[in-house]
Amino acid sequence: MNLQALIETAQAMVADGKGLLAMDESPGTCNRRFEALGIAPSAEMRRAYRELLLSTPELGSCISGVILCDETFGQATAEGTTFVQLARDAGLLVGIKVDTGAKALALRSGEKVTEGLDGLRERLLAYVETGASFAKWRAVIAVNAVDGGHLPSAACIAANAQALARYAALCQEAGLVPIIEPEVLMTGTHTLAHCQAVTEALLREVFEALTLQGVALEALILKPNMVIAGLAAPTQNTADEVADATLQCLRRVVPAAVPGIAFLSGGQSGELASSRLNALHLRPRAPWPLSFSFARALQHPALDIWAGQDANRAAAQKALMHRARCNRVALRGEYSAAMEAQ
Repeated sequence: MNLQALIETAQAMVADGKGLLAMDESPGTCNRRFEALGIAPSAEMRRAYRELLLSTPELGSCISGVILCDETFGQATAEGTTFVQLARDAGLLVGIKVDTGAKALALRSGEKVTEGLDGLRERLLAYVETGASFAKWRAVIAVNAVDGGHLPSAACIAANAQALARYAALCQEAGLVPIIEPEVLMTGTHTLAHCQAVTEALLREVFEALTLQGVALEALILKPNMVIAGLAAPTQNTADEVADATLQCLRRVVPAAVPGIAFLSGGQSGELASSRLNALHLRPRAPWPLSFSFARALQHPALDIWAGQDANRAAAQKALMHRARCNRVALRGEYSAAMEAQ
């Protein structure tokens, strides 16, 4: 492991007021979104959509890197240029999602643990040889049980923290920067205060596990949820309240050695995600660079416009760049709703 090279890569991922474009949805997830818009759920249409995203002009002015799924990592443009090379030619770092999805946690109704550790060492080495610079592993934590019980359990938090730590150690061993993504889901009626308590407990356990596994904290990126009330909660908090709770949570449990935090968007709209990201940058300076690693909040306007039609390609790319620029401006605390009318 070349620790200095890993540190430099991690720093580059959150440098220069840029963020990450997460486009690592599984084929199944991508197909469901296609079907909702009347797009054929085929490998060719997925390839065409990924090419649209990666070939967007000036994408590198706002985006430092892209996260791909295994299918996309092996695909190429219509002209034959691999997507990995297309991204690198645009000045983007290339990342790869390496978990195999969240599965039911045994004896824990309504809870999940992310799998994919079997054979991971060999898979990581293959990704490095093909041009990957970083990887991603997502853990999903539900707050409200379907039967009204209390979630998450300590067992669920511990299982996911241990998996994240083992993944991170394997990544650094292979020469990849690990993105650590422990996500407290937005679904449910929980309050902002409850989300904060769960997020703090989760992150505390994650960093204890990372330390136990010997992971270099200086060579990873944390990708957490913002602290937000559940989507079905009767009270939806302001962007300022979200920012205050999120920063208080992170200051309590995230070591200053971490080189950057790139927030996930979860179920937020593009406008809400940008507004809350902006509010975070109106607070006193945090110990770490605060950036973004959005999927739906960046992609969805482009996907809606494209709708599977090549004639809509340029307009879809323009929509993607608009969202990317809104988020880059938010990293300076200069975003406003008025930008959405431009």
